[in-house]
Amino acid sequence: MDVTIYLRWSAYATIASFIFMVLAFVFRWGFRFRLVGVTSFMTVLTIGIFGLGLGMFDRPTVEGSVKFNRVYDNGANQIVISVPVTVSATEVEATLKQAANNYFSLGRISTDGKEQMVIRARTLIHPQPGLTKPLYLGSAYRTLGTKENDQIEIKLDRKALRELERNQAA
Repeated sequence: MDVTIYLRWSAYATIASFIFMVLAFVFRWGFRFRLVGVTSFMTVLTIGIFGLGLGMFDRPTVEGSVKFNRVYDNGANQIVISVPVTVSATEVEATLKQAANNYFSLGRISTDGKEQMVIRARTLIHPQPGLTKPLYLGSAYRTLGTKENDQIEIKLDRKALRELERNQAA
């Protein structure tokens, strides 16, 4: 949705109500103070639409990534995402890149002295009835300081991926 159209027309309406309010004060119309309220409301509405437009930005999509959920985020530099149990190794890699792009923020800080954000992907397997085992499939490492970063380091846990394949086959 393109909010610039709404922002433009809201700004036009705000300017028109401001001009109408000034005219009401010049000609001492009886409803001039009501126009102050209308103009104030339109100003707040226009600023709100502008803020909404800032928050709605497009994130690049990584080809081959699967739907994931964030299950842990310390607000600084550690994130854990959950992926479906049917995921493959290439999908884990693409999903980790997608998560690294999605969750990057200049407001994140390092808590361990390393200027890296660590994103770990996990899934839950059930090796036996009544037993659930978290399986960490890989990690993505990204620097915290720069937004434009193509140097996302992906490390897959091959042992965990083999265990996942065995679980999928069973």
